[in-house]
Amino acid sequence: MGKVIAIDGPSGAGKSTISRLVAERLGFQFLDTGALYRATGLHLRRKGLKEDSSDEEIANALKGVEIVFIDGKVFLKGEDVSEEIRTTEAGHYASVFSAKKAVRDFLLQTQRDAAINNNIVAEGRDMTTVVFPTAWKKFFLDASEEGRARRRYLQLKEKGMEITMDEALRDVQERDKRDSSRDIAPLKRANDAIYIDTTDLNLEEVLKRVLEAIGN
Repeated sequence: MGKVIAIDGPSGAGKSTISRLVAERLGFQFLDTGALYRATGLHLRRKGLKEDSSDEEIANALKGVEIVFIDGKVFLKGEDVSEEIRTTEAGHYASVFSAKKAVRDFLLQTQRDAAINNNIVAEGRDMTTVVFPTAWKKFFLDASEEGRARRRYLQLKEKGMEITMDEALRDVQERDKRDSSRDIAPLKRANDAIYIDTTDLNLEEVLKRVLEAIGN
């Protein structure tokens, strides 16, 4: 088993970007668990499943499905869906379906297997509490709703997607509510996770704090 740096936090707190940079700096593999959930949600939507679909229906729809994250790209049954999963709609369904036990069971071992032969940086909502509770280093990145909505807005605008600040804020608020209130693996800070508020910090400042805490 390799070393695991687990980074949790709400949507828009900068987890993915920081995790990639930390992985690059330390020579670790980056595990984008959010991308895995987005790809799973995309598959379920393509299969016609809805928010109120049962765990049995979801489990059946996921039988034999392979989702992998390789060199920054996400493949769903061999198809590169890296761009398709980055829309607001994909994010919505990733959050909705991630509350389903069948989905979390489906991806749990996939995530843990990533650390068998590699040192990894894993980011998500329950990396420090459920997937890697004994991780070598744990972090919880947070930011204000407004700050996270602004990042989300700018991120999607850069990709050429139409979205308003109000829509970005509403998306962040809805995802926060779903992620924190779900019965299975809700978003919460692990007691031994280092807390970093990124609201008023730039990328380099956040990266510096994380690396210092790791001892690098």
